Amino acid sequence: MNLLLGFLPFLAFAVVAHVAGTAHGLAAGALAAFALLVRDAMTGRHIKLLEIGAAILFGGLALYALRSGPDWSLAHVRLLVDGGLLAIVLASMLVRMPFTMQYAAERGAPEAVRHPAFLRKNYVITACWAAAFGVMTLADIVMENHAKAGVALTVAALWGAVKFTERYARARPVGTVVGVER
Repeated sequence: MNLLLGFLPFLAFAVVAHVAGTAHGLAAGALAAFALLVRDAMTGRHIKLLEIGAAILFGGLALYALRSGPDWSLAHVRLLVDGGLLAIVLASMLVRMPFTMQYAAERGAPEAVRHPAFLRKNYVITACWAAAFGVMTLADIVMENHAKAGVALTVAALWGAVKFTERYARARPVGTVVGVER
């Protein structure tokens, strides 16, 4: 569940952008991202790369949109956001801290979290999410001319990543860690 909560800024953006426009959607995403950072800081949780990346992504885009008033279409902003999300996930792998690992480690036994299989498992799950975000970025391009196909690709990519994460995490337990949630 905590992993899905990490995507709250992206959900806030999507909902508010459709109702009040892209600049307000970006601001809602930024507020949600900063709220998650504050929650983690106040409760003593580790601040996660996804949340830091979302705060930077939405904060930067919101400031630019609110100050400069660019004539961005919703499809263009979705492309920026989904591309940014893909970059965050890929960067987490490059710095050897797959973004799913931070969520799984909160629920795992310390000895299991240090196990090399735990790291491999999280690389696989994070790579699955990276593929999903890559498909979503592609879907944003497709949406310009084929809205229904773009939406279908987005839904399929997210559904596939969630289902893969659930099944892979349960099928390949590491020590006392049984997936991304205990």
